[in-house]
Amino acid sequence: KLIEYLQGQGLGLSEKVFEILEEEEVSGRAFLKTSKEEFQNYGIKGGPATILVDFAKECKEKKLRSFSSYKTKKELKEVLAKYGVQDGRITDIPQFTPKPHNIDDKNEYLLHCLKDIRFRLRNMGPVVESNEAIRCEYISAILHACINIVRELTGKKISLNPQFEVVGEENTGRVDYAIQALEELICITEGKQYQIAIGFAQ
Repeated sequence: KLIEYLQGQGLGLSEKVFEILEEEEVSGRAFLKTSKEEFQNYGIKGGPATILVDFAKECKEKKLRSFSSYKTKKELKEVLAKYGVQDGRITDIPQFTPKPHNIDDKNEYLLHCLKDIRFRLRNMGPVVESNEAIRCEYISAILHACINIVRELTGKKISLNPQFEVVGEENTGRVDYAIQALEELICITEGKQYQIAIGFAQ
């Protein structure tokens, strides 16, 4: 996850630098504490080592706010106002018109999804009045089926990443699910039900 994040920051680092970070098992927490000398001891040259240390310092100074800290409708209004949605009206969020595709009733992914949901209903009961963890069990079954169907229709490499760490300009935190096309983040989703406003803010 650290390497994916660094690759998306336009730091101009070579693939060799990322290979060394992976080989040395440098995690996000270790990255913030590693000195230039330590990077060089790993085999990273002086220029890239300086870039990494400077970027780590910027990350520490940024102090990004956690998604999980958004808990009120007031905060939701503030978030949406930044993107031109006034008064916190969720219905004013710009929608996209999806292109419909017919799915055969005998589609193997669809049938597998329905079978999987029946098993989960038998083991865990209905989603109504359930907690977020149980909702995520059902969401997971649906997302896996959808991604396989879309991959088959489009031929694109799409992946599902549960508990994905999203880092933005102002905020950071884990989301229940992130869907990616190669390295591009195309969708995130939270397993909220009764706290919809909190889900949108986060």
